[in-house]
Amino acid sequence: MTSSAVEKDYPLSGLKVLDFSRVLAGPFAGRMLCDLGADVVKVEPPDGDITRLWGANVGGIPGYFSQQNAGKKNICIDLRAEGASELVFELVKQADILIENYRPDVMPRLGLGYESLIKINPKLIMLSISGFGRDGPESHRPAYAPIVHAETGLMARQAKRSDLPYSDLPLSVADTNASLHGLVGLLSAVIYREKSGVGQHIDIAMIDTILVTDDQLHYDIEASEETGPLRNDTWETGMGAILVSADFRWLWKNLVRHFDSFDDSRTKEMALEEKIRVRREQVGSFMISLKTWDEVESVMAKMNIAWGKVRDPRTMRDQETVVSRGSITDIDDRVGGLRPIPQSPYRFSNANSGVQGFAKHRGEDNFSVLSTWIGNSNEETQALLDAGILCRDEEYVD
Repeated sequence: MTSSAVEKDYPLSGLKVLDFSRVLAGPFAGRMLCDLGADVVKVEPPDGDITRLWGANVGGIPGYFSQQNAGKKNICIDLRAEGASELVFELVKQADILIENYRPDVMPRLGLGYESLIKINPKLIMLSISGFGRDGPESHRPAYAPIVHAETGLMARQAKRSDLPYSDLPLSVADTNASLHGLVGLLSAVIYREKSGVGQHIDIAMIDTILVTDDQLHYDIEASEETGPLRNDTWETGMGAILVSADFRWLWKNLVRHFDSFDDSRTKEMALEEKIRVRREQVGSFMISLKTWDEVESVMAKMNIAWGKVRDPRTMRDQETVVSRGSITDIDDRVGGLRPIPQSPYRFSNANSGVQGFAKHRGEDNFSVLSTWIGNSNEETQALLDAGILCRDEEYVD
């Protein structure tokens, strides 16, 4: 049978995931697993994920929470309640993967550490994400992405290169890096389990994931920053700002080579600072004279130099590739309309992927998950609610 005749499925269809994580380092990994077809159940505490307070609230679901938890089922368990650990054990018996990002001492203190869980399910793969790892002198420290950005030198480098005061990055790189490396670890462990039959505990430290993906770090730890390329330049055109993927020396050489209006001889004998100033003024005047994006594209194509518009992120839905690839899609907003959400980036030739639906309210799937995962009757699940082991958002969940 040819591949074109095979009905497409999701790559991770059939994989069962318990997602105990919150905010971003962990929930993002769970969202990607869900988009790839895994049955992901978010296990939320009674007071909810803090991100339920962030972003536009539509139908009781704020935007930040929606983006990281779309498509997941949701149950709400008070892990401190008597009998809660027994319920978690029953769920773990059925799980392939468990994700958590508490401080390293929290899950063991609740009786839900890896050593306890593998006695129940020896094939369980558990991903633990923390700022500084599960062992070592700083394992006890709480950490969010900005803490790791500071500790890994990203903030200092940004301040040095921009000549601005220290400030955090405009996105949570440490969190998303931890999630993505967690995904690599999880899927590697799934393949290893197929060969060995055993589960795995994966220890991801956010500090490690920043260092290993920091392509600029070698300049710092080998004290060789002066050997690096000059910064890419931004220029104002008649249509708006662009970033040019070339340092000024390379840009100038190409402009002289391809455009008669640029002449080296006029500035060749000038002192260096004056030469740079005059040349930059000439380039600036040339760039601002470009009055259409077609003109900008033509100039850059002639020099074979990559460039990009400096965009307001609020306009991303209009970006040509984003439109073509469906990189931002729409999901049901649960109040009769649609809301935008970034689509996962995986495009398979012979498999499906993509966001699986809207994010859920706390405890919205208590009954259905406990029925399908562990065979609970409605009466048994209601008893867990009455006992305070399970919770739900009464405003939105009947």
